[in-house]
Amino acid sequence: MRVISQISTCAGLLGAGLLAITGPFLTYEVVARYFFTEPTIWAAEISQLCLIWGCLLAMAWVLTLRHHITVNALTGLLPPSFQKVCVGIALVVIIAFSSVIVIWGWDIFYESWVRGRTTGSLLDLPTWVAELPVPLGFLLLAVQACAELVTLRKGSTVSLGASHE
Repeated sequence: MRVISQISTCAGLLGAGLLAITGPFLTYEVVARYFFTEPTIWAAEISQLCLIWGCLLAMAWVLTLRHHITVNALTGLLPPSFQKVCVGIALVVIIAFSSVIVIWGWDIFYESWVRGRTTGSLLDLPTWVAELPVPLGFLLLAVQACAELVTLRKGSTVSLGASHE
C-alpha cells in the first residue's frame, strides 16, 4: 500500500508543479498581449494543458492527504464506527465512478490517438495530449481508493476530507 501512496504523492507533486507554472505562463501572455501587442501562440493552450494534467494527476494525492471536499454535517454526528462505514461506502463509490471514467476516458483518448485528431489551434497539438490525463488520473484515484479501502479497517479514518468546522 505504501508504493501506491508514493506513486500518488509523486503524481500529485508533479500536478502541483504543473498548476504552479500556469501562473507565470498566463502572466507572460497578458504582458505580451496587452503591453507589447504581441500575443503568444502557446501560452494559453499550454496553460490549459497544465491545468488539466495538474488537477487530474493530483486527485489521488489529495485523497491520501484527506483534503477532498466533504460534507460531514450528518456523518459527523454518528459514532466513529458508523463514520467508518460511511467512508467505506464513499470509497466504493469513488472506485466505481473512477472505473467508469477510466473506461470511457481511455476509449476517447485511444480514438483520438488512432485518428490523429488535433486541436485546430495555432499550435495544432494532438487532442490526446489533453485527453490522456482523464483515464490516467482516475486510474490513480481508483487504485488509491482501493488502497484506502484495504487499510480502512485498521486505521482511525472517519472522513475523507479535512474538517475545518
